[in-house]
Amino acid sequence: MRIFILENCPHCQKARRYIKELCEENEEYKKIDIDFIDEVKDSEFAERFNYYYVPSFFDGDVKLHEGIIQKEEVKEIFDRYLKEKNK
Repeated sequence: MRIFILENCPHCQKARRYIKELCEENEEYKKIDIDFIDEVKDSEFAERFNYYYVPSFFDGDVKLHEGIIQKEEVKEIFDRYLKEKNK
């Protein structure tokens, strides 16, 4: 899973905190390989993806979520992701 972020974005910081909390609450979520990609530091790579707002969650080239996110939404993304990967 790729998550595009901006280092100083408060919504990205919250998303990272939610991810950490969810991984502490559920060991299964630790199995998700997450690459955080700072769109400023890796702008050439980030430009290949179709999004405008951060944080943006992708599975491969498929956008899972874009923009402000709540903890429950991160959990739903993780649950769907694991369900798809375990088919």
